Amino acid sequence: MTDTNTVKTVAICDTEPIAVAGLRSILEARQDLLLVGAESSPLSGLDMVRHLKPAIVIIDKAFGLHSVLDWIPKSALASAATSAVVWGASIHGAEAVRFMQSGARGVMRKSAELASMLECLSTVSRGQTWLEQSLLSDSERTPRKSRTNLTQREQEVLDLVEQGMKNKDIALQLGIQPGTVKIHLKHIFEKTGIHGRYGLALNGLKEKGLLAAVAAV
Repeated sequence: MTDTNTVKTVAICDTEPIAVAGLRSILEARQDLLLVGAESSPLSGLDMVRHLKPAIVIIDKAFGLHSVLDWIPKSALASAATSAVVWGASIHGAEAVRFMQSGARGVMRKSAELASMLECLSTVSRGQTWLEQSLLSDSERTPRKSRTNLTQREQEVLDLVEQGMKNKDIALQLGIQPGTVKIHLKHIFEKTGIHGRYGLALNGLKEKGLLAAVAAV
């Protein structure tokens, strides 16, 4: 008999009924994960999270990048006990980082192996984070160098980049020109050995412990 204390509830908000049916069929064979709800729109999905308070809610990227980025923190407000996982037919690394910055605890592609999908759900249900290693390129896995040689302003710019802010927004917040932000970024890249905003954002997530459980597939 299943120990109800170990069962983690799962809900899904997806555009495709067949995806919901597939997930339901897969989880029926599990003793630790139970599908308790399914909705087909972000709005009804939030209501579902609010009422069911599942341990995990899966949101389909097909609803749109910005819609999902906006939905993730709303789901956290609807239920503090619920962790969001984003999945989609096509997800690239930069999008995965943005989802994690918005509060997602897991990101996976619908084309992932069944074992990887179940590992993702199990990992997130334990309060950890999960991200396919294949979403990260070799250059983005380069170990970071020390930041101790950054100036105070460079550190401020770096902190805001890691939060996902754009140059014009960083400039507005710091009271400087966008061109000055670009100069600071150039110096940051040179001093840290990290190339590109995505790399900086990714390392920011690692430093915050949000990529502690990265899975290889």
